[in-house]
Amino acid sequence: MDRRTLMKTTVAGALFAGLATFAGAQEMDPTSQASFDTVMAFMGAMGTGDMDQMGALMADDMVWHNEGDSSLPWIGETVGKEDIFAFLGVFSANLQTTLWENTDAFASGDTVAVFGRMNGITTHSAQDTGEFSFALRAKVRDSQVVLWHWHEDSFAISQAYHAQ
Repeated sequence: MDRRTLMKTTVAGALFAGLATFAGAQEMDPTSQASFDTVMAFMGAMGTGDMDQMGALMADDMVWHNEGDSSLPWIGETVGKEDIFAFLGVFSANLQTTLWENTDAFASGDTVAVFGRMNGITTHSAQDTGEFSFALRAKVRDSQVVLWHWHEDSFAISQAYHAQ
């Protein structure tokens, strides 16, 4: 299965549904609004599996960093578009997202924060993670995402991944 199909099948429904339920942000200054819009567009492109749109919204030197249990194959830091696309294939092959709901988001200048809740099933063990919270800190430069710093309940995910 190619990476475009893989991303669409594992992330699209849950991510797009989460974006649809997000209420939006309060009034912001133009820089903050532009950063917010870029991050939301990137999330939307992930949700629909639009790899071309994702690529257009990614800085060439973008950094994707996932905090958590380093025994999980998607935890750590990835730098650059092609490596991030490869990483997303690994992530999608290992965790099927079944719930994604953004509950709060705001921007200040080039920084965007998004908070919400998720659920997933690890393909490694076929176990449900249970609902958990996430936080994202993203940075935008020249209308492109340059940092995607992801925080999730890695204990719950690790427990499900390792069937514990």
